[in-house]
Amino acid sequence: MPSKAPSFDARFTAIHRAEWQWRVAQGLADDEAERGQVDADFPRVDAASQAARLAYWEGTLRQLAAIDPARLSARQQLNYQVYHAQIAAFVQALRFREYEAPVNADSAFWTDVTYGARQPFARAQDYRNYLARLGKLPRHFAEHTANLRAGLARGFTPPRVTLQGRDAALASVVDAAPEDTVFYTPFKSMPAAIPASEQAALRAEAVAAIRTQVQPAYAAVLGFVREHYLPGAREALSAASLPDGPAYYQSKIVEYTTTNLSAEDIHLIGLDEMAKIRLEMAATIGRAGFKGDLQAFLAFLRSDPQFYAKSADELLMRAAWIAKKFDAKAGQYFGYLPRQRFAIRPVPPDQAPYYTAGRGGPGVYLVNTYNLPARALYSLPALTLHESAPGHAFQMPVALEQTGVPPFRRAYISAFGEGWALYAERLGSEMGIYETPYEEFGMLSYQAWRAARLVVDTGIHAKGWTREQAQAYLRENTALSNHEVTTEVDRYISWPGQALSYYLGQMAIMEARAKAEKALGATFDIRAFHDTVLQLGSV
Repeated sequence: MPSKAPSFDARFTAIHRAEWQWRVAQGLADDEAERGQVDADFPRVDAASQAARLAYWEGTLRQLAAIDPARLSARQQLNYQVYHAQIAAFVQALRFREYEAPVNADSAFWTDVTYGARQPFARAQDYRNYLARLGKLPRHFAEHTANLRAGLARGFTPPRVTLQGRDAALASVVDAAPEDTVFYTPFKSMPAAIPASEQAALRAEAVAAIRTQVQPAYAAVLGFVREHYLPGAREALSAASLPDGPAYYQSKIVEYTTTNLSAEDIHLIGLDEMAKIRLEMAATIGRAGFKGDLQAFLAFLRSDPQFYAKSADELLMRAAWIAKKFDAKAGQYFGYLPRQRFAIRPVPPDQAPYYTAGRGGPGVYLVNTYNLPARALYSLPALTLHESAPGHAFQMPVALEQTGVPPFRRAYISAFGEGWALYAERLGSEMGIYETPYEEFGMLSYQAWRAARLVVDTGIHAKGWTREQAQAYLRENTALSNHEVTTEVDRYISWPGQALSYYLGQMAIMEARAKAEKALGATFDIRAFHDTVLQLGSV
């Protein structure tokens, strides 16, 4: 009987192409031809637009349900799995009206909109689009504020304790001169190809737009947040305490792990993995020649000045040195190297007090230089491998550079991306990046940190753990500083499920590698394995 695969492939292709074009029109994705250009507007986020998107994506799921994945070609079966999971996650987030809480301990809509201001602009049209975008910011913020009010009315907010101080980023824009706000950044250094007279005119427009559009919008949100949102935010910590909370938390488990594991399953995996890591830690403490138990060693690491940079520049330079150490090893472990390079920059000061130790992506590795006594040098090699190369600033460009894949395959899947970045930390041992037992322990501490997330996230959101209980678990099992313990736990409390991506994703990659090594024996090629994994994009 002749195969029907081509006709089923064509039906599936028609569905995802039409949906992608709609997604671009909604401002929810970039058109391939316009990648890297500056948008002139923000996507609509009001309740009516969100309801329309829910209806559209529910219709997409119905179309996908009419296709038997088994009748697709092998390549399209993979695409179908990725795409179906992506659309299903969109639908679940909208059904639970997640858009009514566009803020957590890690980020908020008022910090998200600043990222575009930190990117270099190449053309005069980019500046004009950017100025048009600033003019739309009051409407964008008003829609978000209406969503915040709706979430507040039904108890769908982050816990109040995780939002303390997060209004500082709003105030930093309201209280500054226009030229001193982050929104003026692109105008401080403009391309020489733009005539000086046009540069002056664009700068004047920027000052006016920031003063008359941006700052009043920030002031309105700041007043609402301080007077209504922070005082009214819920006190309970767990996602289970939210409206339809247990089902909501399970939807986040599915989204962030791409599995149907239960919270209890994940909690037990975390405890099991932590026990294994503790054995590795004990052996590493022995190699360091330290006389004492784990808690004594952790106290030593947290307090000895030799493990901390004396200046922000020292921390940044150490990060750069570690990144170059990877470059010397890259060809031994990877056949395909991405074309895109990355810069190393400090986390912006308005975000740094509540930000993670670092964050990486295409073109950038951000290093948090705030509170240097909380930024241990023994953890910096693992952090750098995770956030720069071969982690996020390496993996994401590899995915973006793949040709012949539909654009939805370039979306970021947390379990894959975070799992790969955590695998990259482990890979550092094979590559010889960790030069001392302390740096090796720093890597193990980071492994324990991610295993602890399985325990803490499920403990908070499904088992009734307190904030103090979660903090104590991290302090007892990792070498994280007290500052990091506090910011990390607040992040998990206010962002249910995301913390589960890392360790479960790494386990899947390590299991795949073990399977390949067993099947291929002496012919196993580590470069080919890594290239195969990375060139899948996010799966």
